[in-house]
Amino acid sequence: MRETRILVAELIGTFILMLGGPGLAVLAAIPGAFGDAGILAVALGFGLSLAVIAHTVGPVSGGHVNPAVTIGLALKGKVSIREIPVYLIAQTVGAVLGGLTIWAIATTSSNSSVLGQGWDGVTDTNFATNLWTGDFMGFWPMVIAEIAFTALLVFVVLSTTASGYNPASVGLHVGATLALIHLVSIPIDNTSVNPARSFGMAVFAGGDSLEQLWAFIVFPLIGAVLGAVLWGVLGESDAASDGSAASSARAAAARATASINEALE
Repeated sequence: MRETRILVAELIGTFILMLGGPGLAVLAAIPGAFGDAGILAVALGFGLSLAVIAHTVGPVSGGHVNPAVTIGLALKGKVSIREIPVYLIAQTVGAVLGGLTIWAIATTSSNSSVLGQGWDGVTDTNFATNLWTGDFMGFWPMVIAEIAFTALLVFVVLSTTASGYNPASVGLHVGATLALIHLVSIPIDNTSVNPARSFGMAVFAGGDSLEQLWAFIVFPLIGAVLGAVLWGVLGESDAASDGSAASSARAAAARATASINEALE
């Protein structure tokens, strides 16, 4: 039952992310259309989508909607090994359904619309795919960005699991982080930090985006490991501090008890 709930929650959550992120980029970031939504709007679309996800499906599955986040949490023991395949399958299916929905809207758009007038079918340049070629910055900037920014995302997500953290703040903190990541890295490679998001668009666009898809799977996963390691340093330090504080409290209580007993005797 728990696995089924996780499956449904992650599928819906990833679907929401696809519509609010790549969907905005494809359907609203069109030159001459309703103000031509730019990088800021797309970044906010991803961030707001994640905030919505955190407060809807988050209580059920954690709202990972990203294989890199799932792997990062699993490395710190926050996700059981048995549940990992459930998360990954749900995220992949949700991403493909999201990509399919965006494709269906774009391909059936009226010729009287700005999108319909310029739409000649899905290409690498009009379907919010991830690339390091063309107008983007190249292979090594992509590698650095995907590792560094995925590590940042996983680090922030893990910080929300710390003792004493207010769960009501998850959507704000993680959503703002994802928006910030997109603001910086969209010009680098159109921002992945999420293998499912990249896969869900590349399978429809094909071409270079499908050939380069491997990089947007491998490097975000490396970043997830790095983020988990970095949080492990702080998390273990915090745990040690908590343990030390607890030990000091117990020692103080023992001394007080001993003093009371001596007084009574």
